[in-house]
Amino acid sequence: MKLRAVIFDAVESVRELLAVALRDRGYEVLSFAEPSNCPLYLDPDNRCSCTQEYPCGDLLIIDQHMPDMTGLEFIERQEARGCKGVVQNKALLAQSLSPAERAKARELGCRVFYKPFRFRDFSQWLDSREKQISSDRRLVEASASLTDAAESSQRPS
Repeated sequence: MKLRAVIFDAVESVRELLAVALRDRGYEVLSFAEPSNCPLYLDPDNRCSCTQEYPCGDLLIIDQHMPDMTGLEFIERQEARGCKGVVQNKALLAQSLSPAERAKARELGCRVFYKPFRFRDFSQWLDSREKQISSDRRLVEASASLTDAAESSQRPS
């Protein structure tokens, strides 16, 4: 089974760069301009509405500065609502972080990459994460609507 990465970044060129790099490594990539396509984001009952038995991806890469919430807020929401994604497999992209945000990222255990980041550092992080992902792990099936949403997020509006 291919590894799957989910990318959230409002900047199309960043999403595309990351998607190409990950696809070159053999990943299935779902990328979005904002996290509103995630079932967790839309659920008014404060619980993850996806099948919580398995995570939806092996890696999450999210920008800190999103339109409706920060990347850290999204990761916190995932943790609070039962997301099965491994937090150490979550990377936060940021221009800068306040001391409180840096502390929160450390507390959560997610990796922070400051833009512009060195791709070598990102690649080394991927190498370390890939070694930790079990070859027999299972993921939630990528639904047609989620895949369509990812594809439409790639097209210029």
